[in-house]
Amino acid sequence: MPAAAPWVLLAVFSGTLISLQARITGELAAGLGGDGFAAAVLSFGSGFVVLTLGLLVLGGPRRGVGVVVREVRARRLKWWQVLGGFGGAAFLLAQGLTVTALGVALFTVAIVAGQVAGGLLFDRMGLGPAGPQRPTRRRMVGAALVLAAVGLSMADKVGGDFPYWMLLLPLVAGVCVSWQQAVNGHVRQASGSAYTGTFFNFVAGTAALLVIFLVHTAVSGLPAGLPSSPYLYLGGLVGISFISIAVATVQKLGVLVLGLCTITGQLIGSLALDVFLPHGEASVTVATVAGAGLALGAVVLAGVSGRRASGRVVASSGKRGERVEGGVPVE
Repeated sequence: MPAAAPWVLLAVFSGTLISLQARITGELAAGLGGDGFAAAVLSFGSGFVVLTLGLLVLGGPRRGVGVVVREVRARRLKWWQVLGGFGGAAFLLAQGLTVTALGVALFTVAIVAGQVAGGLLFDRMGLGPAGPQRPTRRRMVGAALVLAAVGLSMADKVGGDFPYWMLLLPLVAGVCVSWQQAVNGHVRQASGSAYTGTFFNFVAGTAALLVIFLVHTAVSGLPAGLPSSPYLYLGGLVGISFISIAVATVQKLGVLVLGLCTITGQLIGSLALDVFLPHGEASVTVATVAGAGLALGAVVLAGVSGRRASGRVVASSGKRGERVEGGVPVE
């Protein structure tokens, strides 16, 4: 099995968890009278509470928090690198403001386009902990195929009557999600703990969403009441799981391939939910299945080669000027 394959599979699984959290949060928002802001705060906030309680009993992650604080104070870790949770907050904000007008299909296409563009850009800049990675042919083709897969899976769900300018917000939010994945990896690297990296993500995201929720509440008021179904409050735990996986895998895969994996997982997860736990007017079409299959093939092409496109040249590799990635010569 190629070296990257286990990490790719884990990242794809994290994408299925994102689709599960979206379903839970959506139902929670419906139970709150359509208040997506309150649902986002409850989902993110419950994850923050669970992680904070865990710090009381887990010494390693608790020490990791102190390490991160010291690293920021010493400027070895930049202060903005602990604000990755803002990317998650931007995603939820874009969802709350534009999904009704654009529809889920167009929102998804715009988010994915932003995430793929951000992954290519941030890998090239070296923003993630894996360092600079050149956009090799495999990765460029894989990114194009994932975009095509999302477009194919959503083709029969897209309507023509929508405000085009609104596409900008989810497009920017997609870039923010890629930035979130990149900087969270630095916190994990500095602390030596995926738990600590996830904790700082939830601190920043909860703080941002709480401010937005308070402003929204001042204008629109509080929801009438809380729904009684216990599973509607599991979004935070699901979020902890997929953020932890992203924090742990970004150094192994790079920002772009991690993004492609999570996008593919979201398509597969959404397909599975619509088949086994249908909700509302959701339907599974041939285009949906074909899109998920194409996305999975794209991830295999871009990620399972086990090579990171760092662009490093090693003179002792056997051939002068031959590029070596992870100890493996690259054609």
